Amino acid sequence: MLPREATEQKEEQFLSKYAAFSAKTKGRAKTETPCDIRTEFQRDRDRIIHSKAFRRLKHKTQVFISPEGDHYRTRLTHTLEVAQIGRTIARALCLNEDLVEAMALAHDLGHTPFGHFGEEVLDEICPHGFRHYEQSLRIVEVLENDGGLNLTWEVRDGIANHTGENSAKTLEGTILKYADRIAYINHDIDDSVRAGILKDSDLPKLCVSVLGDSHSKRINNMILSIIRESAEKPVITMENRTEEAMLELREFLMQTVYMGSKAKDEEDKVKGVLRSLYDYFINNPLEISDGQKNDDIHRRVCDYIAGMSDRYAVCKYKELFLPSPWQIF
Repeated sequence: MLPREATEQKEEQFLSKYAAFSAKTKGRAKTETPCDIRTEFQRDRDRIIHSKAFRRLKHKTQVFISPEGDHYRTRLTHTLEVAQIGRTIARALCLNEDLVEAMALAHDLGHTPFGHFGEEVLDEICPHGFRHYEQSLRIVEVLENDGGLNLTWEVRDGIANHTGENSAKTLEGTILKYADRIAYINHDIDDSVRAGILKDSDLPKLCVSVLGDSHSKRINNMILSIIRESAEKPVITMENRTEEAMLELREFLMQTVYMGSKAKDEEDKVKGVLRSLYDYFINNPLEISDGQKNDDIHRRVCDYIAGMSDRYAVCKYKELFLPSPWQIF
């Protein structure tokens, strides 16, 4: 028996009847010969980890733009925390950990430089609009490797439906949505305290009483709430009281951190940088180094800028719009 077949057999034996089984995937856009060692979802995970878009996440903003401190989250560390939380929930519910991990590692590949500020700018100026989850899907289906990664249907569905009112078609995809929210709420509190924007005592007291008074307690209680409410059921959900407290905490962060703190102080500068880059490359399309040559210019420019890391966008701006120091040799 091949290693892949042994793993598929274990899935049949030990996973919940509500799980997504790798041997029963809806498949890929292009049919491929199965791997001897890895299941289809494990194969997707590895393709994502080895992609250029994944590596660029290490220099993309989570909340704090181009943070200098070593301990602030970036889009990459956020992604890893989502994957860890998602696998913990999936393991406890006997669902497919490998599928959750693959989805989690790819869910933010399409994020712009400078976090959601960058996303707002591209959505305003690109005629096609811009949503990071749509861009994540575009990366894995079209842009990466000049033709996409040819991921399974289940992973692509999870990427496309990990945010907003969208609903994934697998329980693993719903786990991703919760894991993403649990991760960013808690690590954004941690980073905001580190930045001096918040104190632990500022957090809403009702939220603290329900969720806990520390980073680890809040994560633990949110995960436990999902497990208690979802075990042996065909849905993934959280206990009402816990979910209400989580959403109240998210709204608190929206008002005090995302919209009303020094985390937004650089927003106008970010908009200026990205608008200038966009206008420049619209008028100089031959300087776009990659992308789909047959797409219209706005799509190509949007793809190019969305793929930039924070530091690359700043360096490109300096190169194009700021004078270089005069050097005498």
